[in-house]
Amino acid sequence: MRYVDFRDRIAGELKRNPGGLTWAQLKSRLDLPYDTPCQTWLHQMEKDIGLRRVKGPGRAKLWKVGKGRK
Repeated sequence: MRYVDFRDRIAGELKRNPGGLTWAQLKSRLDLPYDTPCQTWLHQMEKDIGLRRVKGPGRAKLWKVGKGRK
């Protein structure tokens, strides 16, 4: 999977779920082939789509999209 495909799929799912989703939820919903996300891609997504990871329930981090360049 290329970075742009990963980014666009994540961004689309998070836009449909503005309350945010965990990595486990994203992985399951999008049938992603990764156990953990690539940190380099995550940092790039922070710039490209305004990805934010905020404290969720328990130890979970919720992924959300904010204002970015794309």
